[in-house]
Amino acid sequence: MIHVKGKVDDKEYEEPFSKGILARSLNIADIGSEEAYRIATDIELYLIKKEINIITIEDLTNLVIDFLNDQYPAFVNKYIKWRTIRKTNEPLIILIGGASGVGTSSMAFELANRLGIKNLISTDMIREVMRKIISKDLSPVIHKSSFNAYESIRTPTIRKDPIIEGFINHVDVVTVGIEAIIERSLKEGISIIIEGVHIVPGFIKEELMKKDNIIEFTLIVENSEIHKGRFYSRCRQPWVKRSLQTYLDNFEAIRKTQNFMIKQAEKYDSHIINNVDVINTIDLMIDDIVERCKGTSK
Repeated sequence: MIHVKGKVDDKEYEEPFSKGILARSLNIADIGSEEAYRIATDIELYLIKKEINIITIEDLTNLVIDFLNDQYPAFVNKYIKWRTIRKTNEPLIILIGGASGVGTSSMAFELANRLGIKNLISTDMIREVMRKIISKDLSPVIHKSSFNAYESIRTPTIRKDPIIEGFINHVDVVTVGIEAIIERSLKEGISIIIEGVHIVPGFIKEELMKKDNIIEFTLIVENSEIHKGRFYSRCRQPWVKRSLQTYLDNFEAIRKTQNFMIKQAEKYDSHIINNVDVINTIDLMIDDIVERCKGTSK
């Protein structure tokens, strides 16, 4: 039996070689499940032929890179980037914000699959939990949507657009829950992706955002017609309960919240990505994550 030797916290360990696990790591590099399993099988056969019973993780990684260079050179960089992310000492906390309809949920799901991150939570779910804790009388804005929270402001000011004022109040409340999840993830060493309209640059504690392993993205859709079209696509799904008309009636308010998020992202140096092409968006996010991970790798 072939064993793989590694090290955790300066303690060496051995585990049986698994072509299933290796295939999953190759699939994360976007090579495709069938081809990933075939390469993993070829590597296993190579090790058997060479009578290699023990191989270090580093040597196995180099062997994978050699196989990819020979058969799938276009995927080598993606695999190397994934290995860089895997070597980080700290859990990854990835925050993906954006106005309603820009695709934060879809991109979070795709990124989680690519990176092998099992924990993913929507800020809408955080808001729902907080609604059970905080009564409508105490915080009426949280019981509204982000784009129409202004309807519940008791004493609006004249300094801000009421839509933006309502949005700010809405985000302020949910951010408390977001920070609690981030702090828990850091304490427990759990990598997680948090996505949703409530991830707005400048709202989460500065002491958290200074950490290299907490990475924030702001997704936008520059073209208003493309943005509007996303709601038609979303509402075709049978499980979507909110009507298309609700989004269309509030579309200008949603675009205002996006403009506010762009200004905040520019002010706080959050990476703004025009989310039109899925592959391009994921690649841009991974490039940023790899760059940040260099500071937290062994």
